Amino acid sequence: MTKLARYACGGVDHAVNRRKFLATASTGIGAASFLGGVASLSHRAVGSPISKNDYRVVVFNMHGGLSQLESWDPKPSTRTGGPFRAIPTSVPGIHICELLPKTAKQMHHLCLLRGVNTSEDDHGKGAYMMLTGRRQTPSAEYPQVGSVAAKMLHDDQTGLPGHIIVTPGGGGGRGNEAAYLGPKFNSIHLGGDKPPQNSSKPDAIAADAEARRHELRRKINEQYLSQRRSAVTDAYTHSYEQALKLMERREVFDVSKEPQAAQDFYGQSELGRQCLVARRLLENGVSFVQITHSNYDTHNDNFNFHIEQVGEFDIAFATFIEDLAQRGMLEKTLVVVLSEFGRTPNINLYYGRDHWSKAWSVVMAGAKVARGGVFGQTNAEGTEVTEGQVDHGDIFHTILRAVGVDSSQSLIVDGRELPIADPAAEPIWKVLV
Repeated sequence: MTKLARYACGGVDHAVNRRKFLATASTGIGAASFLGGVASLSHRAVGSPISKNDYRVVVFNMHGGLSQLESWDPKPSTRTGGPFRAIPTSVPGIHICELLPKTAKQMHHLCLLRGVNTSEDDHGKGAYMMLTGRRQTPSAEYPQVGSVAAKMLHDDQTGLPGHIIVTPGGGGGRGNEAAYLGPKFNSIHLGGDKPPQNSSKPDAIAADAEARRHELRRKINEQYLSQRRSAVTDAYTHSYEQALKLMERREVFDVSKEPQAAQDFYGQSELGRQCLVARRLLENGVSFVQITHSNYDTHNDNFNFHIEQVGEFDIAFATFIEDLAQRGMLEKTLVVVLSEFGRTPNINLYYGRDHWSKAWSVVMAGAKVARGGVFGQTNAEGTEVTEGQVDHGDIFHTILRAVGVDSSQSLIVDGRELPIADPAAEPIWKVLV
């Protein structure tokens, strides 16, 4: 159950209802919605060959700015600490907020990065930085981590997209996150635990008629492409074929196909069922899944909101980590919990916390990340990083390295050499194994 809150920052992110926007902007899985807009079609495909591996990435995007003080880096009994206690975890000496009791039992799988400083308090810019590893600039557009993961890791033979975002209100449309990688690596949005809209064949159309229709379309495409082939026409062709493959594997998205014990294990919360979908997608070869949990922009009533929202996250996230570990999937799956920034140590007059990017936390688990550790530290009141400071660029490098991708390599696009991660940053080597 998501608690509604009033937002005082006045950011453009709050001018549009995200759920309604996604619901209306993403209807159906036809070719046009798969392409994600005309602008994305102008980018040509990357030319360099990439060797694939069987690693996967899951990002929990705590949209709005999760409070580090009410989650990963509590400061009880201090001026800034708020009302909650710190509790012990499954790793002696490591404590997290009492709002995460189930996650505390999974700490031996996690790695806390407590020294994040991105120095950007704007929602849109902060989100861009955390998902691309770069600062936003008018001179260049960079692909998000999901598109990079899909490019570097995904095997097209699975019949499923490589880049999926699970969010309330998503409905099968395509995002626009791939930049110069091209529309093939944009995301597909799922509406919670539901399969993409319009992904089943209408009963009125016979199977043989459907097959003949697509055979005719392919022949016409081949004739057209023989004379006028371009990146745009290739994108349309790929979108149609991917849509057909997705329709054939529609049951992968249906959590009702899971044994009842598995459904009970994850529970009936919206987020729990989204996590179950994510696990099914990973099992079936999807390389990147992003799960959105929002909206943590708690300028007002921060503490009551976090009781409810972090409580929902705690159950779903801990279950997901435990399930992956029990199935042996965590060794090849990187799980990341991030936001666009954290919340201020100071508590405002509305019992809220404002935007704070100078000292906050990100969590990683699985793949090549060290287990049961903490990297980085903030001072007693959480106002600044005192040890192990990292930023968005370092985290982006670390995500790639953790799934076996050399983050120092470049791709050749339209004859230009483009580094896949910011050359000015580097991996956080101390958290990698």
